[in-house]
Amino acid sequence: MKPILPLLLLTLVSASVANPTPAQAQDRFAERNARLEEFSLSTFDVNRAKNQARQLAERLNGGLQRYRAEASMHGPSADAPYRLTDNGEIEFRFFGRAPQDSHYSIETVVLVNPNTWEVEATYNGEIRPEPARED
Repeated sequence: MKPILPLLLLTLVSASVANPTPAQAQDRFAERNARLEEFSLSTFDVNRAKNQARQLAERLNGGLQRYRAEASMHGPSADAPYRLTDNGEIEFRFFGRAPQDSHYSIETVVLVNPNTWEVEATYNGEIRPEPARED
């Protein structure tokens, strides 16, 4: 029975290393968006905004029978493609596709005001090239 104990312990330790805890995900979130505190926003606010942005895109593109947003718009808010604007709005830029398609063909940009929870699509159309970055 003793030879099984080290194997069992190794399995338990390996599982905890392979699967990050919620605290680790929150650490990634805090590193990615140090400005959240500046606007008194939390991960819950970003998650709510993410869901509202995705739902607006679903409505604009014909509902779930005709449109699916990329996976990052369904998962943890820390993984969502967003940025904070200078005035504290949360801007999401994400892709979508028809359920039967394997490639994304629609780009949607949505602004969410976390003070009023109003949402506005600023772009919804063909995927555009990535903007050039200034270094």
